[in-house]
Amino acid sequence: MEALRRKLADFGQEHLLQFWDQLSEQERDELRQDIMELNFPEVTDCYDRAMRVFSSVQSGTLDDKVTPIPKERIGSVKTTDKNQLKIYEKLGLQDIANGKVAVLLMAGGQGTRLGVSYPKGMYNVGLPSGKTLFQLQAERILRLEDIAEAECGKRGEITWYILTSEATHNVTIDFLREHNYFNLKVENVKAFKQGMMPCFTFEGKIILSEKHKISKAPDGNGGLYRALKTQGILDDMVQRGIHSVHAHSVDNILIKVADPIFLGYCISSSIDCGVKVVEKSSPSEAVGVVCKVNDTYQVVEYSEISKETAELRYENGELVYNTANVCNHYFTVDFLSAVSNNYEKEMQVHIAKKKIPYVDANGQAQIPTTPNGIKIEKFVFDVFQFAKEVAVWMGVRQEDFSPLKNADSSGQDCPSTARNDVLELHKKWLLNAGAISVTNDVEVSPLLSYAGENLSHIKGQPLEGPIILE
Repeated sequence: MEALRRKLADFGQEHLLQFWDQLSEQERDELRQDIMELNFPEVTDCYDRAMRVFSSVQSGTLDDKVTPIPKERIGSVKTTDKNQLKIYEKLGLQDIANGKVAVLLMAGGQGTRLGVSYPKGMYNVGLPSGKTLFQLQAERILRLEDIAEAECGKRGEITWYILTSEATHNVTIDFLREHNYFNLKVENVKAFKQGMMPCFTFEGKIILSEKHKISKAPDGNGGLYRALKTQGILDDMVQRGIHSVHAHSVDNILIKVADPIFLGYCISSSIDCGVKVVEKSSPSEAVGVVCKVNDTYQVVEYSEISKETAELRYENGELVYNTANVCNHYFTVDFLSAVSNNYEKEMQVHIAKKKIPYVDANGQAQIPTTPNGIKIEKFVFDVFQFAKEVAVWMGVRQEDFSPLKNADSSGQDCPSTARNDVLELHKKWLLNAGAISVTNDVEVSPLLSYAGENLSHIKGQPLEGPIILE
C-alpha cells in the first residue's frame, strides 16, 4: 500500500486513494488493479504533450505553415483516363485474388449522437432491405471476392479486421455471430479492442468516476496502431501474407470497401501510405483537409486555419484547400509494423474538452453541465509524417462519402441523408445500365453490384420501388 502511495505521489496523483478507507475489499482490489494497469510516465507525458499542442493551437492558426498538396501529386477518378483506371483496378483485384488484401474497419464508436446505445455498425438507416452498415460492408467484401475471381481466375479471401472499444466489443461480436458473419468465413473476421486512456481534469489530475474506479475513455482511432501490436493482429496479417490494408470508419454508408482502383493507384505508386479524399462541399464544411505543414503531409482541422485561408481559390474557382479528409486510408503491412513498433509513442496527441461524470471531494457522484475535464486521443491520420511518401487519391463525394453521425433532427449527416444518398447512387447506376425509369426507392444489393457493374439485365425496364434488386 505504501509503495502504491509513493508511486502515485511521484506523479501527483495520490488523490486516487482519497476514499480508500471507505472501500470494501473488493472495491480496493478493483482500484488497485486500475492503478497498476496505468503506465504513469506515459499517460502523464501524454497529458503534458496534449496540453502543449492545445496551447499552440489556441495561440494562433497554422496559416503561415500550411501549403496545399501540389495538384500533380493528387490522382483523381475525374481526371484519370478510363484505360488507366482499368489498370489500377486490375492491380487491386490481383492483390485481392492473391489473398493479399485486408479491410480494417474502425468501429469503436457508439451511436450516442444518433440517439441509440449500440454500435453504429448495427444501425439500419431505413433502406428497403433494412440492412445495417455492418451488413452492407460485409456484402461488398463478398462481391469484391467474386469480381476478383472472375477477373483473375483465382479466388482470394479478404480478411475483415474490426477495431472495437470496451463499450462496443462484446455486442459487436454477438451481433456478427447472430447474423452468421453475413456469410463471410468466421476465420476471416477478427475483432480487437482499442486501448483506454484515463480522463484528466484541466489541472492534470486523473478523474475518479466512482470512489474505486478511474474514469477512462477510448484512446481514439489512432489507438489502432498500438492495438494492432498488443492484440496480435499484425502477426496475423504477416502469417496470412497480407500486403495491402484498407482502413476506414464504420459510419460512411457509401464506403467502397477495399476499392480496387484506390488500392491499385497506391500499389502502382509503390508507397506505404495513401489517403482517399473528396472535394470539400464548401469552405466552411467542418472537415479536416489533407495538406502539408512545414512540408510534411498532415490533416489540418477546419478550426486550425483562418476563414480567409479556407476560402482561398484558384483562378478556375476551385478551393485551394479542397482535399477533404474522410477517414479512408491505405497502408502496407510493413508500414503498419514500423509505426506500431517504432513510431507509435511519437504520434501527436489531441485533447477534447468533455463533460465527464466524477465523484466530488465528499464522494458524491456528479454529472457536470459544462466541460470539466479532457479526454486524450490519437488520430489514425497522424502517421503521415512517418511515411516516405503519401499517395493522395481524389474520389467522388456522391459515390464515396455519406457519413452517418447525427439524428434525423439535425438534417445533415443523418439516417435520412445516408439513405437518400445510397438510393440516388443506385438510381444513377440503373439509369446508366439502361433502365427506362427508376422511381420510389429502388435498392441494389451489394451482392449484385459493387460499383454499378453487373446490371445489364435491367436494360429497357421501368423500375418502381420500393424493391431490392438481389
